[in-house]
Amino acid sequence: MSAKDLYEKDYYKILGVSKDADAAAIKKAYRQLAKNLHPDTNQGDKAIEEKFKEVSEAYDVLSDSKSRAEYDDARRMGAAGFGAGRRGPAGGRPGGPNVEDMFGGGGQGFGDLSDIFGGLFGGGGGRRGPRRGSDLETSIKISFDDSIFGATKSLTLSTGNVSTRIPAGVKNGQQIRLRGKGQPGEPGAPAGDLLINIAVVPHPVFGRDGDNLTVTVPVRFDEAVNGADIKVPVLSGQPVTIRIPAGTKTGAKFRARGKGVAAAHKTGDLIVTVDIAVPKDLSSAALKALAEFAAETSDFDPREELMRKTGNTTDSRKSSTDE
Repeated sequence: MSAKDLYEKDYYKILGVSKDADAAAIKKAYRQLAKNLHPDTNQGDKAIEEKFKEVSEAYDVLSDSKSRAEYDDARRMGAAGFGAGRRGPAGGRPGGPNVEDMFGGGGQGFGDLSDIFGGLFGGGGGRRGPRRGSDLETSIKISFDDSIFGATKSLTLSTGNVSTRIPAGVKNGQQIRLRGKGQPGEPGAPAGDLLINIAVVPHPVFGRDGDNLTVTVPVRFDEAVNGADIKVPVLSGQPVTIRIPAGTKTGAKFRARGKGVAAAHKTGDLIVTVDIAVPKDLSSAALKALAEFAAETSDFDPREELMRKTGNTTDSRKSSTDE
């Protein structure tokens, strides 16, 4: 980092954060700026590209606690030595110490200030080492199936094309780091990393709960009453058969073991939620049978317990008011 960087570049202002901002606030500000300024979405705009580099440079310094402390110290020293005001008649600065006194006066001059401050950043003899490249951040949408089983994807970045393997089991909102796939570093220094934010497109049938997959399966009324073996779809392969017992209610859950997400430590299950389906457009024979069923089960009140818990003992099958 040159002396000019120390005195003329306010990295806090560039990121739009206060000087006492914590690491989380700095990271959040950088991500928002990088998203808006990324060369992939502003191709051909040189001004935006330069701004993106400036933001990346600011984050590179402020995101590391050691380099941030050195930067803050150097700016404080620079502010003391080069404070506002013009030289007085005797060569001093009103309101601030004399630069010659701070850096070894006696007509030494100021041509070596970069060397003086360069020592703050680890460079022997006033020189710092080559700087690592900045990290890049991008986003990618993948299908639900790819998030479960993994996939190879190609990305087009400002630094070129990158092919990456999306690991099996990756979750929506997860971030993947590819080492050395960011901005090139200075000669002799490593490149930065590429951070990939994952957005998973929802599946029309399956959902996910941790390492478990979820699915809602409709069943007929007679299957719920009598119990039945029903076939259930899985994300890959042939359907599985599960048994639902007699008297199963809507919302009941069953488990097909080992049909979920294959994680490193275990494989999740498929959680099946039952939904009793109500048919429409019944035939006259079905309506007659339904009427007979209603007559035969007229003593059954499905809301009796609900009424009891709420202090209402009225038969829920009858109107509570007379018109």
